[in-house]
Amino acid sequence: MSEELSPHEDITGNTYIDLGADTREGYAIASASRKLARETIGNSTPEDRIRQRYSVAVGDFAMADLMRFSNDPVTAGVSAVREGTPIFTDIRMVQIGILKKGHQCSVECALDYGADIAEETGITRTSAGFLALRERLHGSIIVIGNAPSALLSVCSMIDEGIIPRLVIGTPVGFVNAAESKELLRTKPVPSISNLGTRGGTPIAVASINEIITLSL
Repeated sequence: MSEELSPHEDITGNTYIDLGADTREGYAIASASRKLARETIGNSTPEDRIRQRYSVAVGDFAMADLMRFSNDPVTAGVSAVREGTPIFTDIRMVQIGILKKGHQCSVECALDYGADIAEETGITRTSAGFLALRERLHGSIIVIGNAPSALLSVCSMIDEGIIPRLVIGTPVGFVNAAESKELLRTKPVPSISNLGTRGGTPIAVASINEIITLSL
């Protein structure tokens, strides 16, 4: 990449690197979008950087005002990523969207676990997967972008003493999505969530990918 298109920019005292832009055109597009987001949202804190990335991900600056950061999740997430903490996602779209470079964290999907639990109990596959992963969730990073039922299960396990390093919970939908995120914000763990029924894969992926970028 040429010097004039260097991905390094001074943002809130940190070096900003767009790990997802592998070509000149890709970086130019990402850079222009990010510049507009900085000007619109502000650029004073690491949380602002995450809000910028949300807005670019969904094409809507209104999303930035809906985000909530509880118990210093950026500091916790950056530290966890630097230490190579395992990341567990609810669905494969989230797993695939997470950057695979710039860190040493494994990235696994709950859908690869708990099929027997789902069959026996009738609960969702994502909930069953996280229940099957129970002992591995303590000290992990959890990223849930689509499944409110999975986030509710994670909240129940937190009550039982399973404490993740970071929970990103942005499930989308009209059934338990807003409620599950509200419940997450009451838990004594670092978390990133949003108000209301909006959310989804782009928001969850933007959250963890910006934390990965901040960890560099």
